[in-house]
Amino acid sequence: MLPRACPGCGGQLGRAAGLCAACRGALHARVEAHSPLRAQPVPHLVTLGAYRGVNRRAVRTLKFGEARDLAAVLGEALAGGVPAHWNVRAVVPVPLHPARQRQRGFNQAELLGRAVAAQLGVPCVPGLQRTRHTAQQARRHAAQREDLHGAFRARPDALPGGPVLLIDDVFTTGNTLLACQDTLKQVGVTELYAAVIAR
Repeated sequence: MLPRACPGCGGQLGRAAGLCAACRGALHARVEAHSPLRAQPVPHLVTLGAYRGVNRRAVRTLKFGEARDLAAVLGEALAGGVPAHWNVRAVVPVPLHPARQRQRGFNQAELLGRAVAAQLGVPCVPGLQRTRHTAQQARRHAAQREDLHGAFRARPDALPGGPVLLIDDVFTTGNTLLACQDTLKQVGVTELYAAVIAR
């Protein structure tokens, strides 16, 4: 078998899964208080940092290189940054449209969500469904991004009640998470937090 390269740095991965020890050590979750998800600054968003370096390479390898073992590593790091006092009761990944998921074969947010939920000891639930096929937001400039209002439908039967943690891979303009947040609020979810690998 050929030696595997670490997606984060290009060095030898060896027997490690996902990322080498050095790149794992570079993952530091932090809680942020400023984003379009809140009108006032209040801690609500967990991230591993900016969309560059190890974070950028890891996201792209997970998403487009089908390195699914990265989800466990990144999810564990994200979960480590979720404050216990948030009292999260469920993890809800941002869904892909069924056509997009069939094309890709998996939903990276769902893989991350499962990993985070396992670390937190809570369920990862399909609390949202994507109802409209939209262009890939990550590959568009901010001015070209679509309005995602109405692109999601909540599934209240899947939500256990209590604070919810939304999971996605990257936070750019915040349009996707805002649309998800608004949809969940419409069915009575009052406490919402979010976690992303990078922004």
